[in-house]
Amino acid sequence: MLNSPHSPRKRQGFTLIELMVTIAILAVLVAIATPSFIPLLERWRVQQITENLRSSLQFARTEAIKRGGGVIMQKITTNPNGCTAPAPNREWDCGWLICADTNNSNTCTAADPVLLRYDSPGRVHITRTGGSNTIQFNRYGLVAGTFVGFNLIPQGEGPSHPATRGLCMSSGGRIRTVPSEDVPCNG
Repeated sequence: MLNSPHSPRKRQGFTLIELMVTIAILAVLVAIATPSFIPLLERWRVQQITENLRSSLQFARTEAIKRGGGVIMQKITTNPNGCTAPAPNREWDCGWLICADTNNSNTCTAADPVLLRYDSPGRVHITRTGGSNTIQFNRYGLVAGTFVGFNLIPQGEGPSHPATRGLCMSSGGRIRTVPSEDVPCNG
């Protein structure tokens, strides 16, 4: 009688209604939690690009010292992510490259070897606060010309947004990151 076809068997698993109620509760929780994650994602995105920009500047300085000068960091005007930087030289949204200026043109040309390239993943507005679309490093690893300052702001936000960061490099090569209340860098 244990396994007779007429004996009641205990069912295991969920009913369709239990599954639908669980999914509905989960959907409500996700809808409530999503807006609170957006600022966190913006901070992470800005922090990632800030760190890549910092390490790129340090790399360019090191290469300039190693090579006796002639290293250029230059903004990229288009990248594979579909980014197209606007005409102003101060807009670095698409990323940058570092090259050895072998032909002394003070810019990265097709003939110059590219030492590093960084294509910005987007969603962050990167603006240089002084200078042009290139940064030149001399044989001492110092910036030739104006100091280097960048504002990194989540796309569509303003400089006072909490995720905004400034990256400042002194003429002596010291690099520091500043919070939104200290943006823009002023030397």
